Amino acid sequence: MNEVLLIGGMAAVTFTIRYPVLALLGRIELPKPVLRALRYVPAAVLTAIIVPAVLIPDETGIRIGPGNSMLIAAVVAAVVSWRSKSLLLTIVVGMAVLFVWRWLFPA
Repeated sequence: MNEVLLIGGMAAVTFTIRYPVLALLGRIELPKPVLRALRYVPAAVLTAIIVPAVLIPDETGIRIGPGNSMLIAAVVAAVVSWRSKSLLLTIVVGMAVLFVWRWLFPA
């Protein structure tokens, strides 16, 4: 029962904090520079999530080199993404490189 109250309380607080901002933004028009800046938010958030996961694959610290299979796969995926502009191809090639690299060079 306490868990249900806790989750309900967190949902209420989250809704109370976010809804007024969303309701206000629905009624006013944001300036062009703000809209241009907001276009970069998804890329910045994705980078903030991916870079630590790729550079620090375990708790031993930053690993840059051929022993870091996630780094190799991420670099290959970045090149494929840049050249092809295809999300599906990027994912498939990145995962294939990751699995093949781990198979060829087990840790």
